[in-house]
Parts: sequence; structure tokens; C-alpha cells
Amino acid sequence: MLAGPGLFGGLFEFKGFRQPVLVSSVDGVGTKLKIADALDKHDTIGVDIVNHCVNDIFTSGAEPLFFLDYIAMGKLAADRVEAIVKGLAKACQEVGCALIGGETAEMPGLYADEDYDLAGFIVGAVEKDSIIDGRTIIAGDIAIGLPSSGLHTNGYSLARKIFGDTSDNLNKHYPELVKTIGEALLEPHRCYYNQLKPLLPLIKGMAHITGGGFAGNIPRILPEGLTAQLDDKSWTVPPLFQLLQRRGKVDRDEMYHVFNMGIGMVLFSSTANADKLTKKLPEAIVIGEVIKQSGKERVLIT
Repeated sequence: MLAGPGLFGGLFEFKGFRQPVLVSSVDGVGTKLKIADALDKHDTIGVDIVNHCVNDIFTSGAEPLFFLDYIAMGKLAADRVEAIVKGLAKACQEVGCALIGGETAEMPGLYADEDYDLAGFIVGAVEKDSIIDGRTIIAGDIAIGLPSSGLHTNGYSLARKIFGDTSDNLNKHYPELVKTIGEALLEPHRCYYNQLKPLLPLIKGMAHITGGGFAGNIPRILPEGLTAQLDDKSWTVPPLFQLLQRRGKVDRDEMYHVFNMGIGMVLFSSTANADKLTKKLPEAIVIGEVIKQSGKERVLIT
């Protein structure tokens, strides 16, 4: 950063790139905020939005440079804003990203007193000749899954419908979970940047499994004419998702459309490099392969 607070725009000078391409993303935390509000716990919500945005641009191989936040409230609550920003700062620091600025807006009439919204904006950079876009993926390549930490930041409208979003409902204990359901639902969105950055030369493509699940995200990096065939028996779906499905009587297709089902990032690599990746990533699981497309489906979950 080149300037402190006070100017009308954040200033950032980035160095060390030969032919940089800027990569940007914007997102929100969504209705996970209702869980944080009910439990009056706001120190991890900032972590959620930073990690979500970092993962998004990292799928292109980008290094995060700077981040901006937008917090809108019905009535300004300084302690709540402080908790949110502490989470933002912590997550940015962990990936070497500058929290360069933000906006806090008080809008009574648009938001109820206790309601708030949080959005994040990130800019990163990648060398032009190092962009990861999936174009080299071919039939026979391997799909590798990395575990999620929970729901991340998607599927909370359905989760709230199933479990409720009052403090009484969220403080319940279920035998399947070691935490209360509220604590499980507030588990921060996992960031994969530090873990995967040294391994980028082994990776042909990455899909961040967010809203829309596997079918909504994997095709974004698959070349035309190819399908990702995934074996859902290759990993154990975490208890939280099993509990959601059973209590909500949610059918399998809907579960895989709404939730990440325990896999937060999918990597694609050659067979030889897949062996190297799984050796370097103890949690990594081979979950499928790339095949030639024979129908309309770009993702098959068997």
C-alpha cells in the first residue's frame, strides 16, 4: 500500500511480475450471515469472504494482491464491525494480501437494525504464460478432490430451512457432530492458496466448488467435448451433509447441486502428476477422471 486511510481510493504498487495479468473477483457471504447474527458471533465471517475470493482467483493461478470490503447495516454497531474486520485482516495476512480499503454504510429502512450484509472484492495477478484455465485438460486426466471445512459459504438458505436460524435451534447438539449445529455451520470457508501455490506446475485446472456444486463449477474449466466422471464412493461425505440430507429429506441430486458434499476444490492433472500431488497433499483424494463426452452431461457422479 502506498497510502494510509483518508484518500478516496486505495493505492497499491505491485512488483515482481514480467507480464502480469490482473485477476479479480467479487462475492458475498450470503445467508450464512443469519447464522452469525443468531449466535452473535461475527469474527469468522470476514475470514469466509476473504478465503472464498482468494480461492476464486487462485483457480487461474493468481497471487492475491489486495482486498476491499463492503459492510452495510441498518444501524452501525462498532463492536460488530470490529469483529468482522479482524476476521478480514487475519485472512488477508495469512495469504499476504493487503486489506487496502473498505466501505461501511448505515442504511436504516433498507436493513433492519440488526441486519447487515458483507461483500468482498479482490484483485490478484498471474504471469500471462502461467495462467491456469484448463485448456490442456484431456481425456484420461485425473480429478483430485481436496476436503472442504463444511458448507463454506453456500447452501445456507436450505440449511436454515432444515435446522432453523434461532439461537435455540443452532445451539442444539446432534449425535453425529462434535460441535453444536451452529458451530458446525459457522466453520470458516477453507483457503487452499498456501497449500497449493508450490504445486501449480503439476495442475492443469482447478474448480472451486461453490454454489451449483460439482455440475455448476467443474464445466467452467473443462474443454468442450469432455466430461468429468466422479465416483462419490471415493470419499466419505462428512456427517454434517448426511445430517442435512436425512433431516431435510433432500434427494441426492439436490444435495449435489446445493452443497460441496465435503469437497471444496477439485484439481485436474495428468496421471503422473496426480501421483505426485497425492503424495504431497495427504488429504487429497482421487475422485474421478476425465472422459470423452457422450451426452449432454459435463459432470457425471456415479
